[in-house]
Amino acid sequence: MAHWAVETKAVSIRVACASFAISTTCYRYIRKLDAENVKIAELLIQLTETHRSWGFGLCFLHLRNVRKKH
Repeated sequence: MAHWAVETKAVSIRVACASFAISTTCYRYIRKLDAENVKIAELLIQLTETHRSWGFGLCFLHLRNVRKKH
């Protein structure tokens, strides 16, 4: 919303951040996509399709313990 205010309402970044109670660091943050994150997401999708009754804990343990060995 702060980006929207800066872009469409000609409000300064400082004023927009104060209005929405966020820091300027948060405003300027740019997410970095990582190839490892993409691979983990793909593995999680496969796990949840294969083992529909598994919760987060089992998926996490499987990825941490079983997939690490491969």
